[in-house]
Amino acid sequence: MNRVFLIGNLTRDPELNETSSGVQLCRFAIAVNRGYAGADGERKTDFFNVVAWRGLGETVARYAKKGNKVAVVGSIELRNYEDSQGIKRTAVDIVANDVEFLTPRGSQSDGYDAAPGGASSADRKKPALESFDDDSDIPF
Repeated sequence: MNRVFLIGNLTRDPELNETSSGVQLCRFAIAVNRGYAGADGERKTDFFNVVAWRGLGETVARYAKKGNKVAVVGSIELRNYEDSQGIKRTAVDIVANDVEFLTPRGSQSDGYDAAPGGASSADRKKPALESFDDDSDIPF
C-alpha cells in the first residue's frame, strides 16, 4: 500500500499549470517538522514536493499561499528525468488525493479576504449595546 499523510507549511505559493492535453495540475512544496530532535538538540525539517491534479489543484492554487498550514493525503511517486547536463536523476513527489487547509480564515498568513473592503476583523468595530429599561409595563 502506497499512502502518505503529511502536515506542514507551504514553502512557496502554489503554481497552477496545464498539461499539453489540457489537464490542470498544481505544484507546491511543504515543510514538515520531524517529531524528534537530532543529536545537536535541534528539530529537523523535511521538504516535500506535492502535485495536485484537476479540481483539487485549482482549489489549492486559489486558496493556499506561502506559509499556510495544510494536511496532504496522497501517495509517493518516483519519476526519472534527465537534467540539463544529461545526468539521469530521480525525483520523489507526493501526489495529493486530498488537501485540507489548516490555517484559520482571516489570520495574517492566509490567502482569504478577512472582511469586505480589505478591513481585518480587528479593524471592524462591534456595535455598541444600548441600555434598555422598560419595567413600567410589568404587572407585578
